Amino acid sequence: MPHIERRPNLLFVFADQMRARACGFMENEQVRTPNMNRMAREGVVFENAVSTCPVCTPYRASLLTGRYPLACRTAMNDVRLPVDELCIAEILRDEGYRTGYIGKWHLDGPFRGGFTPPGPRRQGFEFWAANDCTHAYMETFYYRDDPEPIYLDEYSSDGFTGIAIDFIAEHAADPFCLFLSWAPPHNPYHDMPAEYDIYDPATLELPDNTEEFARDDIAGYYGHITELDRNLGRLLNSLEESGIADDTIVVFTSDHGDMLGAHGLQRKQKPWDESIMVPWVMRWPGELPRGLRTDTLLNSPDVMPTLLSLMGVEIPDTVQGSDLSGAARGSGGFEPTSAYIANPMPFPGDHHETGPWRGVRTKTHTYVEDEHGPWLLYDNGADPWQQTNLIGAPESEDVRRRLAVELAAWMQRIGDDGAPKNVWVERFGYQLNERGVVPYLTEVGTGPDEQI
Repeated sequence: MPHIERRPNLLFVFADQMRARACGFMENEQVRTPNMNRMAREGVVFENAVSTCPVCTPYRASLLTGRYPLACRTAMNDVRLPVDELCIAEILRDEGYRTGYIGKWHLDGPFRGGFTPPGPRRQGFEFWAANDCTHAYMETFYYRDDPEPIYLDEYSSDGFTGIAIDFIAEHAADPFCLFLSWAPPHNPYHDMPAEYDIYDPATLELPDNTEEFARDDIAGYYGHITELDRNLGRLLNSLEESGIADDTIVVFTSDHGDMLGAHGLQRKQKPWDESIMVPWVMRWPGELPRGLRTDTLLNSPDVMPTLLSLMGVEIPDTVQGSDLSGAARGSGGFEPTSAYIANPMPFPGDHHETGPWRGVRTKTHTYVEDEHGPWLLYDNGADPWQQTNLIGAPESEDVRRRLAVELAAWMQRIGDDGAPKNVWVERFGYQLNERGVVPYLTEVGTGPDEQI
């Protein structure tokens, strides 16, 4: 572990449902993201950042624990992350960091409008200005340390960014760890002030794999992203004004993507790149290279150990992800050959639902199996929009066999025995309704304070 004279602050900012190809630094010049692009020029871009299970709750569990969703018993939406899981904020708090969480949490069970009280269910975060889950962007609420909701009087990301800026100013002299979770650009795509809704659906250039019905949704999606970019600029300016820009690791990413009409599909939960690939840019002036772009595969469970290593903090034995700090520094080190992707417990409601699936994403290929066997195989270099499924193609049989072995090795390593959804439901004790989902309540103030 490298010796660091002054351990850096961590500002981890992530959007909800923002796919990789939705920002300028990932070669989408249609969407205006000058601050994200600035971070890319001043820092490091992981071009192959993967969401291991492209669903909100499973990603967030992996992010905080460095473990795969089945391992930390948080493999579908609206289930609670067990309080015995060791999370990054608990580790950094014990190292003397001031820890804070702002925005969407979505790790506290079925009461989306409910209050998460101070204590173990906050997983080590001391400062708290969060809700469990809401996408009412013009009527967003949050809680502090009592069960009385506080309503923002502005667009949600504007309001939560203001709270984050206040936190930064207050703790500029302390080492801090702040997570800021923005709920856009997740649908509803046009729930924003009119001045942010700036893209004309008729003039958008759609990707080759995307159907016309998505034009209006994509226009609103880009509007959300441009406004998130403006708020990212506010955060970067606040670090400079506080004199701590050089002492702070800043990460911008997303929990998963959005199909947005690709292959005629919508939302998340799918194994295509629009769903599983996310933007990832990080900056630490003077410590990380400027303008580095790496094709190293970075999966959700790799985030925690990579950040801890960069910060000079010991990685706990509970972690399943890999330390990719060498790739971030441009100095080599461990190089994954693939990223494990899966949705072992899919739920209806995302349009065009699939059954359970598991697969691997390499730098060049995507291979996926469902409950019936081999399902998808794409050569992403030759076919970047994944329009030709090579499953069954004789010329691709050797690749299919090799990736099938890779997938089997991943499943053995992380404790996924391939059991069907109902078996995992029984193992974890999830309470599902007749539609196969966790029934949740959205009313503000609902939900018990006790552990469930």
